Amino acid sequence: MGREMEPNYGATLKLNGVDGEVKIADDVIAAIAGMAATEIEGVAYMSGKITREIIGKLGIKNLSRGVVVRLEEEKVHVGLSVVIRYGYSIPKTSRAVQEKVKSSIEGMTGLPVESVNVHITGVDIDKA
Repeated sequence: MGREMEPNYGATLKLNGVDGEVKIADDVIAAIAGMAATEIEGVAYMSGKITREIIGKLGIKNLSRGVVVRLEEEKVHVGLSVVIRYGYSIPKTSRAVQEKVKSSIEGMTGLPVESVNVHITGVDIDKA
């Protein structure tokens, strides 16, 4: 039986007036970003065909599919690979993704988000 790899705790929060620390794994930040991106109308799915309907069944590791998180001097940089639904404006949808991901990460972790880069990897033309 293989052992699961230790998560990479890329961020450490110092809380005022409290002894100890809070460590946030990169996968947690990536999961927040992936969930936030899939909440935007016009985003068909993240790279790897993860959709909101199956997110609850898959777990945190799959939420981070299509998301790259990099921490630099306690600032978060995020890269997302998304597929846009046909008929939606790529600039408007991408901007909405950037704003939602930034506000979600900052609201849940308290870490400042320096950049959110959206990579459009395809267009979903499913008529269903």
